[in-house]
Amino acid sequence: MPSADTVTALAGVLKLPVGELLELRRIAAEETGTASAGVSGPGRPIGQWDPHELEVHPAGPGKGPSGADGVRALPGYARREHDQVLANAVTAAATGRSQIVVLVGTSSTGKTRACWEAVQPLAEKAWRLWHPFDPTRAEAALEELHRVGPRTVVWLNEAQHYLGDRKFGERIAAAVRQLLLDEERGPVLVLGTLWPEYAHHYTAPPTPGGDDPYSLVRELMAGHMVSVPDTFDTAALTAAAALAEQGDTLLADALTRNQNGGRITQDLAGAPELLRRYEQPRQAASRALLEAAMDARRLGTGLHLPKAFLTDAARDYLSDHDYDLLTDDWAEHAYAELAEQVHGKQEPLRRTTPRPTLRPPTPTTDAVTTPQTSAVPVFLLADYLEQHGRTTRRHLCPPASFWYAAHTHLTHPEDLNNLAKAAKGRHRLQWSHHLFQRAADHGDPEALTELARALVEAGDLDGAETLARQAADHGNTFALYLVAELREEAGDRDGAETLYQQAADHGDTGALTYLAVMREEAGDRDGAETLYQQAADHGDPDALIHLAEMREEAGDREGAETFTRQAADHGCTNPLAHLAKMREKAGDRDGAETFTRQAADHGDTYPLTHLAEMRKADGDWDGAETLYRQAADHGDTNALNRLAEMREEAGDWDGAETLYRQAADRGGTNALTRLAMRREEAGDRDGAETLARQAAGLGGHDALARLVMVRGMAGDRDGAETLARQVTDLGGTYALTRLATLLKMGGNRDDAETLYRQAADHGDPDALTHLAVMREEAGDRDDAETLYRQAADHGDPDALYLLAEMREEAGDRDGAETLYRQAADHGDRDAPYLPVEPSDIFNRLWPYGLDPDGTPTSPWEPSGSVELREHVPPRPS
Repeated sequence: MPSADTVTALAGVLKLPVGELLELRRIAAEETGTASAGVSGPGRPIGQWDPHELEVHPAGPGKGPSGADGVRALPGYARREHDQVLANAVTAAATGRSQIVVLVGTSSTGKTRACWEAVQPLAEKAWRLWHPFDPTRAEAALEELHRVGPRTVVWLNEAQHYLGDRKFGERIAAAVRQLLLDEERGPVLVLGTLWPEYAHHYTAPPTPGGDDPYSLVRELMAGHMVSVPDTFDTAALTAAAALAEQGDTLLADALTRNQNGGRITQDLAGAPELLRRYEQPRQAASRALLEAAMDARRLGTGLHLPKAFLTDAARDYLSDHDYDLLTDDWAEHAYAELAEQVHGKQEPLRRTTPRPTLRPPTPTTDAVTTPQTSAVPVFLLADYLEQHGRTTRRHLCPPASFWYAAHTHLTHPEDLNNLAKAAKGRHRLQWSHHLFQRAADHGDPEALTELARALVEAGDLDGAETLARQAADHGNTFALYLVAELREEAGDRDGAETLYQQAADHGDTGALTYLAVMREEAGDRDGAETLYQQAADHGDPDALIHLAEMREEAGDREGAETFTRQAADHGCTNPLAHLAKMREKAGDRDGAETFTRQAADHGDTYPLTHLAEMRKADGDWDGAETLYRQAADHGDTNALNRLAEMREEAGDWDGAETLYRQAADRGGTNALTRLAMRREEAGDRDGAETLARQAAGLGGHDALARLVMVRGMAGDRDGAETLARQVTDLGGTYALTRLATLLKMGGNRDDAETLYRQAADHGDPDALTHLAVMREEAGDRDDAETLYRQAADHGDPDALYLLAEMREEAGDRDGAETLYRQAADHGDRDAPYLPVEPSDIFNRLWPYGLDPDGTPTSPWEPSGSVELREHVPPRPS
């Protein structure tokens, strides 16, 4: 087989088209199996390149669409407008016409990745790719450009290194232009990328009489530059979201941080370096600042973090050794390090200036005002690091310096409130109290209410009432209700009524309704009706409902209907349903139907379906069906399901299926699930699976999970397990967990444990907890403890409580308390599966709360004040 150089030389001597001869050589090489033999010219087949070798930025740790681990993963690719220009150039090159395209965009906007994606069709056609790089980019390009043969992509990423070179740039531009014009060496595709400032510099016309150092570069790029936008538009975001839904975790993570206005590629490109800068800082103080910022954001502060707060907060994040090494100017050095940019023009922690809030002038201000900005330096944490902190630090309670700095430097009531709640959720009760007080000092009504609640719990009703009135003065009347209810429970009806009246005086019309209820219970019906009417006049529909019920009980049906209609006009349909029930019970079927239809006209179909059920219970199936159809006509999908069930009970399977399908067409996954179960019962397993998958496609994965259970209970272990795995592939690990539970209940503990482990491997922390329980029941306490801890690390805090209970039952009270303390550090949460509320456990163990380091807090009084010590070097306790 002759080499490509030999064929090119022969073509020149014989005056034959070099492109055709090289194509014949390629075909002959493929037919004889020697396609790789005798290949000459720079570059290598496109398929042999790794995209990162061509300077495509890694997209951060995690898994790409292929599931591969490591920082070299690439996310899926969402195409944008410039991709079509590249595709057109690739098509032209593939058909024999040499092309050049230079993508122009700011750092990390996806230029290089776009070029890589564009050349993939050429890889299938055995094209080569050459990336001139050694000894320098410019020298390599100038030395080898004359050797580039047909069907080659010339890769000029960061083209300023080639075209902008002071010594060789113009010569390289001339050589590239000659390559594009030389038909005997074509076709070739030249791809380049540039930042806008370079493109502007190279293409700017020369000044009269001045030098023109880029004349050939300007001529080469004229008409071949394509802009790459900084952000994803709506179409690109939609495409990225679709890839994320298909399992692309890198894109999914980036989209969760899309508050940056669609800067997806910058986020992905900067993530690895941001993480490295956090994990491997030049100085420990830099990491301390980042961790203080991470904790502030995950516990609820706003985006803009004051410098003074971060500086003081960071101290206890340092070890004693690192703290002793701090210099007087440590903060300035740390902030300077964190201000250095990474890819995508991102900084780990950057100083920012919040935009001023612009509002129309009030009558007391000048027509034109100058917006004032805060003189306090504030900083913004990189989105990626914020998200990283929420994941990796979720189980940690910040140290004392954090809480002290928040109390000392933060002034925004919402920040203080959120941190106070976070402290309370972690049983740091004393700091919670002081942060609420700090927010209350700024007039925050929510903080005043929380402080009032604390005094109520401490039995200080008078102090609570004082704070409740202050909160009401600032627009929050909830605390007044709280104290009023306690007064009422204590028999102080006058005191309760006074507080309700105060709430009403602050514009809370609901308080008038409470007062009216108290008058009604006391037998003062006239007074109650007057208050109800006042509340109704202030727009409280609940008062109209009470009035309607009072008139109905008094036999004034016309008055009851009047108030009911008024309530409906205010958007409240409950009284219509109530009157419909009363009419039905009284035998007034026409009146009942009238009110149900009125409710339906107001958007509430429940009265229609409820009345239909009453008719069905009385044996009036025709009447029930009529009402169900009316509800369905008003958009109630569940009414179609009820109709289908009636058809089933009557033995009309075809009619039932028709109605179920109508419900499914309206998005009713329950209907598809019911159909699937019917098909399964009839022995049509394929039909059942098809319908269940249709339901899953609409978001109703429960249909497949129910099939798993049905087949498992029927003894079809293999069929159930196969289906469970399919559900898992769709993202629902619960099917495996349910099947494992079913096997466990049936005594098949070994297989149950196997399935639990498989579900756990797919990310289900509940499965780990189930496994831990099984190991504990089997007496393997060590393995159970390991699994409980794994479950907690994977997001199931219940596991810590269960492990603590295990320790308590074994008599290890100290070990149990340690675990409960770790659970407290996770923060407040609902615990529906635990027999005791976490707060009850914490209050039993530590009635005064915990200090930030986890030690029990010394006795203190919520109404008292605790002296706060200044937190500056030397480090205080």
